[in-house]
Amino acid sequence: MEMSSSRVVPASVDATWHALNDPQVLKACIAGCESIERVADNEYTVAMTARVGPVSAKFSGRIVLSDIVPPTSYTITFDGQGGAAGFANGNAKVQLTPEGSGTRIDYQASAQVGGKLAQIGSRLVDGAAAKVADDFFGRLVEHLGGGAKADVDVPPPAAVKKALNTMWLRLGLAAAIIVAMAVYWLTRPA
Repeated sequence: MEMSSSRVVPASVDATWHALNDPQVLKACIAGCESIERVADNEYTVAMTARVGPVSAKFSGRIVLSDIVPPTSYTITFDGQGGAAGFANGNAKVQLTPEGSGTRIDYQASAQVGGKLAQIGSRLVDGAAAKVADDFFGRLVEHLGGGAKADVDVPPPAAVKKALNTMWLRLGLAAAIIVAMAVYWLTRPA
């Protein structure tokens, strides 16, 4: 499965990068996310519950970050297991660029799914993946001000550096993309 899109959020590149690296923000923005835990500098474990059509499962996965260029881009490699529901693995390239008074988030992802997820059908999986991405970005926009308030507090450089080290933003995006891809592969026609 291949998926790419762009979203604009109402915050600076630095504020967006900071939000994407905050575990509380990510957990709040990813539907069904139960935990995101750092196990190494650029590696995390994620636990979440997802439903794709008739298949509902608890997924556990691993995310590894690479090609990190703070605060503009990185590559996420992920793999997840959902027990009898199946598995998903792949990667996503994410880039942040200024756009007007906000930030454009561009992402390109590719994934493979197996098990029951792969038997659901691509239309259902595509629809579920799109919904997961829309929900994530809707919640992120709301967190970053969503038009209700025009200014966003930008953390001091030391806080930004610390946030970059935790890389929580990347994990949230990765989890959303993993769920979206799993939904896609589970719902596409065989």
